[in-house]
Amino acid sequence: MVSKEAVSLSRIKQIAIPVHSVDEAKIFYRDTLGLRHLFDAPPALSFFDCGGVQLMLAGPAAQGKDGNQQHAVLFYDVSDIKTTHARIKNLGAKSLAEPRVIARMNGREIWVGELSDGQGNVIGLMSDVPEA
Repeated sequence: MVSKEAVSLSRIKQIAIPVHSVDEAKIFYRDTLGLRHLFDAPPALSFFDCGGVQLMLAGPAAQGKDGNQQHAVLFYDVSDIKTTHARIKNLGAKSLAEPRVIARMNGREIWVGELSDGQGNVIGLMSDVPEA
């Protein structure tokens, strides 16, 4: 049984921004805004550091079926993504994607899960944990 106790999210780890062209957006965020480029995940993602918050540019191939109707998504840093996701869902939020591993890098697993705020926005959860 998952507790109905309130959840407290306090740190944004990543912001996903949908863009029409990753190449054009990379030039703007790197050269115009001066953000430090971290890495690309071809064919449709590029990552930047924004004062400790990761900025992810998502091109059309990464935007899914809603494509150009998507909004920016805030991904909150949580230590236990499965429990946090379940608690928020238990409090009435609709789950859009159950927690899952999206990448394994340098002995770490990157987990994400998404819920709806009921207003057309995605609430992202993200957890970076040692690889199992």
